Amino acid sequence: MPSTVQHLTLDNGLQVTLRHAPQLKRCAAAIRVMAGSHDAPPTHPGLAHFLEHLLFLGNDRFPLDDGLMRYVQRHGGQVNASTRERTTDYFFEVPQAAFAGGLERLCEMLARPLFDLQRQSREREVIHAEFIAWSRNPQAQAQFALLQRVSRGHPLSAFHAGNRYSLPIHCHAFQTALRTYHQRFYQAGQMVLSLSGPQSLEQLQTMACAAANNFATGERVEQAAAARLADNTLTPQRSEQQLDLLHAIENQPTGMEHAIEFLATWLTDARPGGLLSALRRRGWGQALEFSSLYSFAGQALLHTRLKLNGGATDTQVRTLLADWLRFFRDVDRTSINQEYAKLQRRRAQTATALELACRDSASRPYQALDTQAEQALNSLLEALVQHTLPSATEQWHLPAAEPLLAVHRPADQYSHVTPTGLSISSLLPPMRQQGFVYVRWQVSAGIDERLWQVLDRALQPLRERAERAGVTLQFDSCARFWQLRCTGSPDAVVATMAETLHALQHPDASSWIARSADEVDKMPIRALLRQLPEQLIGGPDATLHAGEVCQSDLQRLWAHARWQAMATGLDELAQQALNSVLQDIPGKPGLLCPAPAKTARAWQMLPPAANEQAVLLFCPLSSEDEACARLLAQHIQGPFYQRFRVELQLGYAVFSAFRQIQGINGLVFGVQSPNTSHEQILTHIHGFLTALPSTLHCDAGIRQALAEQMSEPTMSNAEVAEWAWQALLAGRGKASLHALQQQIHAVDEVTLRQCADDLLHAKRGWLCLANGPAPLHGNWSKH
Repeated sequence: MPSTVQHLTLDNGLQVTLRHAPQLKRCAAAIRVMAGSHDAPPTHPGLAHFLEHLLFLGNDRFPLDDGLMRYVQRHGGQVNASTRERTTDYFFEVPQAAFAGGLERLCEMLARPLFDLQRQSREREVIHAEFIAWSRNPQAQAQFALLQRVSRGHPLSAFHAGNRYSLPIHCHAFQTALRTYHQRFYQAGQMVLSLSGPQSLEQLQTMACAAANNFATGERVEQAAAARLADNTLTPQRSEQQLDLLHAIENQPTGMEHAIEFLATWLTDARPGGLLSALRRRGWGQALEFSSLYSFAGQALLHTRLKLNGGATDTQVRTLLADWLRFFRDVDRTSINQEYAKLQRRRAQTATALELACRDSASRPYQALDTQAEQALNSLLEALVQHTLPSATEQWHLPAAEPLLAVHRPADQYSHVTPTGLSISSLLPPMRQQGFVYVRWQVSAGIDERLWQVLDRALQPLRERAERAGVTLQFDSCARFWQLRCTGSPDAVVATMAETLHALQHPDASSWIARSADEVDKMPIRALLRQLPEQLIGGPDATLHAGEVCQSDLQRLWAHARWQAMATGLDELAQQALNSVLQDIPGKPGLLCPAPAKTARAWQMLPPAANEQAVLLFCPLSSEDEACARLLAQHIQGPFYQRFRVELQLGYAVFSAFRQIQGINGLVFGVQSPNTSHEQILTHIHGFLTALPSTLHCDAGIRQALAEQMSEPTMSNAEVAEWAWQALLAGRGKASLHALQQQIHAVDEVTLRQCADDLLHAKRGWLCLANGPAPLHGNWSKH
């Protein structure tokens, strides 16, 4: 059943979009304030960003401990905010039962913040820590350098993030500007509220009207237009194998944002006949990104980033791009307009409540190209086409229809036996209209990691097509395990799995050619998180041989590989079709042994080297104690954030959570700090855990809230599927969410404190990943 949408303007001027999406389980709210960093006084760079931070620190009605962030965390949801050039967005997603409370807190915090200097002083240090990390991040600096190429008269070229020196909180003029900015823009006429969920439109409207009462009546403030984006033509910028092209667009009609998204969809399409396919076939490039860095009042700064192979000059690549744009401007686009409508319907079907609400608040719903956007597209293409460049010798054509968007169920409905090695989980019912398939192989010791790289390259074209069709396809390597995860519309998942299994056994010739590695994330804490699974269960084995790998090596690997799989969310017909597809899965079915976790106190120094110190501590806990471990994590999350980010002000990247990784349960603590050493961070974590047992109590309300989070109707579909898969990996294939809820209710204070004590004394070991060496004291072993 498709979504139904209603648009309202309330009496106080608040614009509201309501979306009833019956396939959703969770609810989301997004508020867009029509003001951003370019609307703040230029004398105080970062004021808008600073205000965004201040709003989360609580107010008289909902103090920090009961504010939006803590409330959403307690209910297992997600919350965030973003300050852009001309807009500021606030958004959250929670289970249905917590939605009204979350919406009340969101509107209250935006309407009635506290501006006391003590809060401002602490939060300014957080802003400064973000600024230091930003200034040291090569990717962020490369982006900033791009923006320096626009006109000096345009605010896009200026600094707007804020730091300790641009936010003079003790200055009367700054405080006046801060309050004036809030009063002028944080009123109903300057906001758009979007709600999405499975509730009826009437129920959503009742909640929206109640929320609107928080905001002062107002009218839309006309945001000042900016100067021209560019004084001259923006020249290409080349850095090693990367070519960056900027296009400054002026005086575009309404609908430009939709037109840009439509153009990006086809410009980055890797199928034959398009630009990316031509680049790859000629050996000139491998990747192409197209995005809008800025868009406001008919202006847009468009960015085309190409990852090249070195086989062509910049002029040749630009000529090819200009030629494709001319082709796309002149071709009859009827067929791809129809396919785009299918794409948008699929995206809407598989989107989360949060994605739907955020797109609605930005006036960018998943919809087909309408007449207004079509006219904007024609105008945009005219502005982009470079008549000065010659034509390329390329035969362009529009891509063929995507089969993953037109999946038809097979005519024969004969029953197919469930393959040995496939577990069918009933935890996610078919009515959710989202299917999940997991496959995990254990490969023989000594097999070269390069074979996985070959297969990963072989899957790349399919991965790109699947993503466009609303299907997520992941293929990961961790020690001697390879894992495949496919999720999306059930019929599309089955079709994608069929193509995937073929590619894994018969990779095309180009997949055997090694390519340069993708850029790694330079943010240390994210890099450590990415490396955690392999470090937890042990790194890869030594290579089999030093020579090149070939098809016969792959055949030998599959001959000795063992696999285990799980499916959930598929109805009977889709499951039968999957059973048929999995008859061709390579390897032999077999129960895989749960991955063992190390029990020592181990420290592993890992890249990347950086100017900031990052520590990621994983503390394994017994899979039999999941209820207690989750309750402990619930107790820890808020106080840990308060202690490390607010009181100690170690940095902005601070978190703690319960995690299931490779079938291993545990608590993870992460801190990234610009000024505190690795040893000091660990000392603070140890001190926090030392004081923890005496602060714990088994409040019935906390247990009830956690138990409610761990029910299928409350959890997201992805969370349900992942929980079932992790239980299977841990050897608990019969585990049930209902049993887990009962166990949560049964946890007593003695058990909870014992779990905390085991955590403190590393009864099951500690694995500490850091981008620096281990402390001299503490009996750390090298992992």
